[in-house]
Amino acid sequence: MGHFETSCCEKDQETAFVNGEVIRKGREILFQGFNWESHKHIWWDNLEKKVDDLAESGFTSVWLPPATHSLSPEGYLPQDLYLLDSSYGSKHQLKALLQKLSHFKIRAMADIVINHRVGTVQGHGALYNRYDGIPMSWDEHAVTSCSGGMGNKSTGENFHGVPNIDHTQPFVRKDIITWLIWLCTNIGFQDFRFDFAKGYDAKFVKEYVEQSLPKFSVGEYWDNCSYSSIDQLDYNQVLYWLGVWLVILIKPQTKDYKLIDKTGGLCAAFDFTTKGILQAAVKGELWRLRDLQGKPPGLLGWWPSRAVTFIENHDTGSTQGHWPFPSDHIMEGYAYLLTHPGMPMVFYDHFYDWGSHIHDQIVKLIDVRRRQDIHSRSPIRILEAKSDLYAAVIEEKVCMKIGDGSWCPAAGDWKLATSGHRYAVWCK
Repeated sequence: MGHFETSCCEKDQETAFVNGEVIRKGREILFQGFNWESHKHIWWDNLEKKVDDLAESGFTSVWLPPATHSLSPEGYLPQDLYLLDSSYGSKHQLKALLQKLSHFKIRAMADIVINHRVGTVQGHGALYNRYDGIPMSWDEHAVTSCSGGMGNKSTGENFHGVPNIDHTQPFVRKDIITWLIWLCTNIGFQDFRFDFAKGYDAKFVKEYVEQSLPKFSVGEYWDNCSYSSIDQLDYNQVLYWLGVWLVILIKPQTKDYKLIDKTGGLCAAFDFTTKGILQAAVKGELWRLRDLQGKPPGLLGWWPSRAVTFIENHDTGSTQGHWPFPSDHIMEGYAYLLTHPGMPMVFYDHFYDWGSHIHDQIVKLIDVRRRQDIHSRSPIRILEAKSDLYAAVIEEKVCMKIGDGSWCPAAGDWKLATSGHRYAVWCK
């Protein structure tokens, strides 16, 4: 039987690395408010109609797609960062949505795409690496040398096909910080999601967060999990998630030590490792949900107050389907995320496109989490972890199981709170 609370590293660093009340309280329930096809609709208006339901369901923050002008309709090839008329709607419609979210005490999360930027005119090498005629009108020195510019070498991985921004340039960072502050003070965003965060050194993310002061921030650092063969996920994924830029100071001998701690805990990270392990586990390998130390696997098991857990997003699922969660196990996934530590995120498609039955089941799980005050650092005891059964007690007042195995709490004043296909949750 495993017992897990907050890691020693978490306890040692929590006081020093607190990003305001949001992370300190750890009671976030996030919603991804779009999919890969959302640009084909009048999206800001569509979401505005759902704000009442999102508030009643208990969500604290809604991640919106990139609101800036972009050469791709999805928003991930930005050009004029100050132009907020996009394929999702006009600036006026966006501000109306943000005002309604604020009225219902839900924070709007901006998708910050600053790893790369498409130029307006040709410059050095006859490439589109100049930004003439628009705000933030940089020259070729704002573009990394490894992506066709005259700036310095990239401090992260290269995003191929478009100019990558050189964050080592002081004038670039100054302009980005000014823009981030404008998004908060003039437009009404309160949270940030940093796209393709592995493309630039995390120390710059730290600077941007410190200077612009979002209520909450989270970074996307998506690497592949470790596989021993094409379809066999390794049991021990510690060396994988140590590659994210929010990792903890626990294994300084690893090659990723230089990335450790660079944001000072100011940002959370999407927990891709937990997603990868969970979607393998629900297919008959639930033993994966207890690691070698008896803890939950992934970032969730090591630094839960900085782990944004999820089972799907616009890249992994939707119509892209790069790494989809098994569709017949969706509710097992949410039963796990919404009863466990970390900060869970619900995907738009599951909540609104998969029918009212799924919507209502997710709402019941959120209600359990809120009523029982499960938060990002809640202690957990893993009771069972075998092929067809996983069971755990959280905060000693929520008990849950997923899998085909028959199981219920053996003792105590437990009452069934909600259940569905291959999952059940009890409360005291």
